[in-house]
Amino acid sequence: MGKMLTHDGATRAAPMPASDALKIPAASARLGAERWRGESHEAIEQAIAAETPLAVTYNGKSYVVMMGSPADLEDFALGFSLAEAIVKRASEVGAIRVTDHGRGLQIDVTIPERRARMLGLRSRNLAGRAGCGLCGIAELGQALRPLPQLGPGPVVSSRVIAAAVESLPALQPLNREVRAVHAAVWFTVDGEPVLAREDVGRHNALDKLIGARARMFPEGDYAPGFAVITSRMSVEMVQKAATAGIALLVAVSLPTTLAIETARACGLTLVAGARDEGFQAYTHPERIAETRP
Repeated sequence: MGKMLTHDGATRAAPMPASDALKIPAASARLGAERWRGESHEAIEQAIAAETPLAVTYNGKSYVVMMGSPADLEDFALGFSLAEAIVKRASEVGAIRVTDHGRGLQIDVTIPERRARMLGLRSRNLAGRAGCGLCGIAELGQALRPLPQLGPGPVVSSRVIAAAVESLPALQPLNREVRAVHAAVWFTVDGEPVLAREDVGRHNALDKLIGARARMFPEGDYAPGFAVITSRMSVEMVQKAATAGIALLVAVSLPTTLAIETARACGLTLVAGARDEGFQAYTHPERIAETRP
């Protein structure tokens, strides 16, 4: 699979062949506003993040509707399918067709019929906010689904993690423009940014990263590395990362108790509170070294 180098230095997976020529709405728009400072005000024009309904269907049948950024939709569809365990391998996803219905985008994903039949066990036609962390879940038991046990994974220097977090602003061109979106970035063990994805929804950003990573390494032979997210660390983010085989996940904000418990159980190294002053490793700190061996 080929790569494309973005202007911000992060590589992107080559796009899937488009089945239809479609102009996707822009990820931002310039809109007018009235800015007040004290008693004075002025008319301004400002870049605003686009948010649109994304209806995901499998083999023509509705599954979920969520809100998201209209960008990197093929990555999103593939990553969502993998992260939610709808398919086990990227090769199970066939054509991805995006249709603009004016008031929203429909993303139809082709999967094997046996996988589509399994979706009948989940609730469909669910409406979500920006992103969807537990899509299609109707019962509490399904919310805490079994996760794979992660292998040893890479050992990463603490300095590399700190430097990766420090580099995040340069890897978020949309957020620099609108200051209202989340990002998920994949780094090598040496701290080189490989893939970066942004979305108004934190779950969507991670789904997009998982999809882009799967497209870059279609055989599943992922280069060692780790993921950094700009949002808080909730259990859904741990579930998505573990399902995608990501053994080290770093978050700028702090985790929840269930996220820690889940990460500990599945063998994921959970790093959070990653700021200028340092970070905390809540589970499996053996993957972090002062200097990489």
